Amino acid sequence: MGKYILIKDIKVFGTQVKTFPEGIGEAFDALIKMLTAEKNRTYYGISEFAKDGSILYYAAAEEIFAGEGKKYDCDTYTIEKGEYLTETINDWRKKTDCIKDVFGEIMQDSQADKSRPCVEWYKTNDEMLCMVKAVPGK
Repeated sequence: MGKYILIKDIKVFGTQVKTFPEGIGEAFDALIKMLTAEKNRTYYGISEFAKDGSILYYAAAEEIFAGEGKKYDCDTYTIEKGEYLTETINDWRKKTDCIKDVFGEIMQDSQADKSRPCVEWYKTNDEMLCMVKAVPGK
């Protein structure tokens, strides 16, 4: 497991996947289709536990300009700056079934802030970084 320092907050926007996990691909496809003009855009998956114990998952894209998410009538979210515990998944498209297990392992670390969302950073079409915020000072 590695660590990564996110030096600034990242503003993102997108939609909640209502049929998690089955609807993740379709949600990203719809988001990408909506944003076809911007080729150099970074995408993220954000997941957190709801009060009832279910998982809320958001397919998201980084804002290129302030208020872009509102322009597209999407939900907005901020990925907080700070230290993250990380694990890289290469060739992630063929390993989507194991992503939950990778996050499960990261969450077992005593430094993992279980109150914060899990973040999937799709760095390239091949490389994805699983990120869990670290508890400050641990």
